[in-house]
Amino acid sequence: MGEIKIRVLIVEDDMRISELHQRFVEKLAEFEVVGVANNIADASEMIEILQPDLVLLDLFFPEGNGMDLLKQVRSSEQSCDVILVTAAREMSSLQEALRGGVFDYIIKPVFFPRFQESLQKFYEYFRQLQAGGALEQKDIDQLLHSHHPASTESGAIPKGIDVLTLGKVREVFENTESQDLNAEEVGKEVGISRSTARRYLEFLATEGFLKADLIYGVVGRPERRYLRIG
Repeated sequence: MGEIKIRVLIVEDDMRISELHQRFVEKLAEFEVVGVANNIADASEMIEILQPDLVLLDLFFPEGNGMDLLKQVRSSEQSCDVILVTAAREMSSLQEALRGGVFDYIIKPVFFPRFQESLQKFYEYFRQLQAGGALEQKDIDQLLHSHHPASTESGAIPKGIDVLTLGKVREVFENTESQDLNAEEVGKEVGISRSTARRYLEFLATEGFLKADLIYGVVGRPERRYLRIG
């Protein structure tokens, strides 16, 4: 079998973000962008005409929800897979996406290592499907369990980090007008202890979502405060 080139359609209403995702795809030799749609109507038409192998789909559009497009793709039996790339962090969105058969679920802002990991896993998955032939149980296990939606930029959630609590901590920094917060303040907002909040804050700092700074007061130990990056 010759080199497989996976045909990608990007569906994203923000033109700057769609351009960024296009650049990300173009960095990967096994993929090519066959189209970019900035609204749901164009996306529906381009899926039908261009027949992409993979659709990178946002959820939020001024004229509707990308989940409706996902359902349309499934009901029309289009032979393409979908990776959601979205700012939606609600568990209900993830649940609906999984039931709609998405390959992966990437939360914005997208970091290239997480993006690359997802597409490389899809490439292996797609290549195995194209190879055909009789399947052993190990082959099925690899196809079904080699990819899992993740909730962080790196895709790795360590022991002791709960996805729902992590989402709540992130929301504090997305919704607050404060420039920076400490663990105690975040703990009060979320309803968790200071030490637990500190664990989540440090994790988000390693993920590149937050930046930690030491603030030296007049007396006492320096205070560790956290600021959202970007």
